[in-house]
Amino acid sequence: MKNKLLYLFILFLIIGCGNDTVKEVIPVVEKEPTPPIKIERPEFNADSAYLYVKEQVDFGPRFPNNKAHGKCAIYLENKLKSFGLTTMTQIGSATTFNNQKITIKNIIGEYNPDAKKRILLFAHWDTRPFADQDTKDMTKPILGANDGASGVGILMEVARQLSINQPAIGVDIIFFDAEDYGEPAGMNNTLSETYCLGSQYWAKNMHKKDYSADFGILLDMAGNANAYFTQEAISMRYAPHIVQKVWHYGKLLGYGNHFVNKSTNFVGTDDHQYVNEIAGIPSIDIIHYERASGNFHSTWHTHNDNMDVIDKSTLSAVGEVLLYTIYQEK
Repeated sequence: MKNKLLYLFILFLIIGCGNDTVKEVIPVVEKEPTPPIKIERPEFNADSAYLYVKEQVDFGPRFPNNKAHGKCAIYLENKLKSFGLTTMTQIGSATTFNNQKITIKNIIGEYNPDAKKRILLFAHWDTRPFADQDTKDMTKPILGANDGASGVGILMEVARQLSINQPAIGVDIIFFDAEDYGEPAGMNNTLSETYCLGSQYWAKNMHKKDYSADFGILLDMAGNANAYFTQEAISMRYAPHIVQKVWHYGKLLGYGNHFVNKSTNFVGTDDHQYVNEIAGIPSIDIIHYERASGNFHSTWHTHNDNMDVIDKSTLSAVGEVLLYTIYQEK
């Protein structure tokens, strides 16, 4: 046993002495973890947005040719003007599906009107003149807190924030009229063309000659609790790159529960369709998708579409995403 140990010791010495090369030991340096991306959250006041929604609803139902509609039009233009926007009311005319002659009032506000690079933000401000999706009082008009006032209220607060933070680009805000004076489902095959009369009129008669914008974003039914904004088919057909950008920003800001990567096909038509097809501005729609029904919000075109539906956290989520999108554009 001793001889064996002695043999191994001598062998070790021979091998060790026969190799004069000293191997360099390179220390392993651990990489520091990549710091998370710092997101500068835009300032958006949900209380203000909620107030702007309520002030519209307080006028009552706001469909073309009624008194509340006329009063609200003046309120909307004056409010945009108070934030320093260059404003105008575009007057047009149309005939509804039931042969009513109506006056269209598209309310337009321009932030930084001389800037060449522009973004278009829009929503409809009129309300449904009848509650065809309700089970009672179906011929009476609705208040349209979510379907109408919510998108306008968010854009009002966006306009107020633009006047404070003043990005270098231009932003145009349009409140389209007569979006919701369309034909109830089941009457005939021209259903879609009877909606969005205000945006159709504007797209054919733009408020400025050769007007253009890099892209547009529509808000429709964007104020209810637990809002679920999917990537709807019309948006994905005409402006998938804008959808991906806005939804990405939504997730960066922590609103992935609202801005979900799910494709849906439930919007028959909306204002962004005509802004895409006639005006040629790639535009998307931020609109709630009701998972239980695969359709619009449960209060859609009913008398339950009132201020009880409006949720401040949703208003804030949508408003922050819009402002963040604007601030990222150079």
